[in-house]
Formats: sequence, structure tokens, C-alpha cells
Amino acid sequence: MIKKAIFPVAGLGTRFLPATKAQPKEMLPVVDKPLIQYAVEEAYAAGVREMIFVTGRHKRPIEDHFDLTLELEVALEEAHKTDLLAVVRSVKPDDMECIYVRQPRALGLGHAVLCGQRLVGNEPFAVLLADDLMIGTEPVLKQMVNQFRDWRASILAVQEVPAEHTRRYGIVAGNPVNSHMVDVQRIVEKPAPEQAPSRLGVAGRYILTPGVFHEIANQPRGVGGEIQLTDGIASLLRREKVFAYRYEGKRYDCGSREGFLQANVELALQHPELGPGFRQFLSGLCESTLHPQHNDA
Repeated sequence: MIKKAIFPVAGLGTRFLPATKAQPKEMLPVVDKPLIQYAVEEAYAAGVREMIFVTGRHKRPIEDHFDLTLELEVALEEAHKTDLLAVVRSVKPDDMECIYVRQPRALGLGHAVLCGQRLVGNEPFAVLLADDLMIGTEPVLKQMVNQFRDWRASILAVQEVPAEHTRRYGIVAGNPVNSHMVDVQRIVEKPAPEQAPSRLGVAGRYILTPGVFHEIANQPRGVGGEIQLTDGIASLLRREKVFAYRYEGKRYDCGSREGFLQANVELALQHPELGPGFRQFLSGLCESTLHPQHNDA
């Protein structure tokens, strides 16, 4: 039902300098895959087949990653490294299309989404922020697509956030429909704790109806002087239903260095090949840190 997804990847990644001086932050690896690949795989698992990347300067490595690498494939095939060849080919399945559009200026998330309007057309679509690495037994976007089948309205992934962190999120408030769904009545971009209407923060997954494009295109700039997606959704509320979905899974804030490190450690521990050895290494590291006198014996 949701066949197209927008990936806003034009950001500069300044919080990861100098690592992002010459490569996109979305290409930073978590264990053995770049961040953007996790998001694309999640979208693909949810039925999305048209991946729309809103890029900027210095983002060519993202295009290269999802492009055919004939020389590499030939080399692996000649070396009979079939396992590695399968890994390389799985990055972009044959039925997946990747399209790239430039965001000429960094004018905010709402503007990035607007850059994909012509490619999306008049149909519902997903938005995935690669900074938010989402892990669920069932992929989070697939959970949301399942809900969209029932509600046929825009759906925002949300989670409870600490009161002191409301300045980092779009915050929603509304009427509970069931244990997972909230009928959104209000959404505010990065409010102060004392002004936040709730503690339900929007995570980096959205399913939106095409009506949001009109709202984004006709709104003034918001927080930080940027064209905010949250403001466009707030305007959409006047015309359409919008729901918030309490997803099942875990979110890693890989837009921060701490969250990025946490994701690497936890996903490495879960890795079928690397996990056992890495767990043993961490146990020894913790032991030597807690009991340094044993090292001197």
C-alpha cells in the first residue's frame, strides 16, 4: 500500500566531525552496515519499492552504495566468494528503485520532504530518518503500514520521552484510541518542558498523505528559521485525521555520538557471528575496569 519513501539525507552531520568531513553521516557503519542501509531495509520489508533520497553536496557515496558495483561483483565471482557476492547484491534488490533529488539549501525537514513531492505524486508515502535506527521484531515501518490499512490516515511513530528532552522532539497530544494508537489533536515542535502538551515524542518514522505537501508549501518558517515538517502536520490536522502510533521496538538516536555508540555495542552483541566473541571481550574489559588490581598481579 505504501510504495514510496523519502529519505532526507542532505544534512551536514556536524556532530560527527571530523568523521563526516568527507563522508555522509548516513554512511557511518553500525557494526557492518551503514546507517542508511538499515533504514532502506526497513522500508523494503514494509513493502516500499521506490526509495527517494533527498540529498545535498558530498552525498555521492550514498548513490554509489546503492549502485551496481560491477568490478567488485566480478572479482568476488572469480574468487568464488559466493557469500560475499550475495551480501553485495542484497544491498539493492532487483525490484527496488533508487531515485535522487537535490535539496539546494538546508531549509529544514519540511522542505526536504517537499523536495520529493513531484516524485511522490498524489499518493500516501513514508518518511524515514536514517539518524533514528529502529529495531523491532517486526520492522517498525511495517507495523505502521499495517495500521495504515485500517485507518487510511497519516501516522506518526511516537515514544514516551523524559520531560527534560521535549526540546529535542515534535511532541503530540490527543485522545487514546487503543493501547497503541492516539488520535492526534495537537503537535508542537521542540517545546520547553513546561509548555509540552505531553511526553509523546515523534520518532523518525512517518506515513503521510499527500495533503501534507500543500500545508508545508504554504506555511511560514518555524523553529530555528526552518520549514518544519511538524508545522505542516499541525496544519494538516485542520483538514484530516492524524494518528500517533506507539511502536514496538527500540530506537537508537544515531544523530548523537552516544546513541551511535550504543547502537554499535548492542547490535554487535546481537550479531550471530560477532556476538559471542564480542560479549566475551566486553566481559573481560568490564572485569579489568572494575578490578584493575588483578591486572597488576
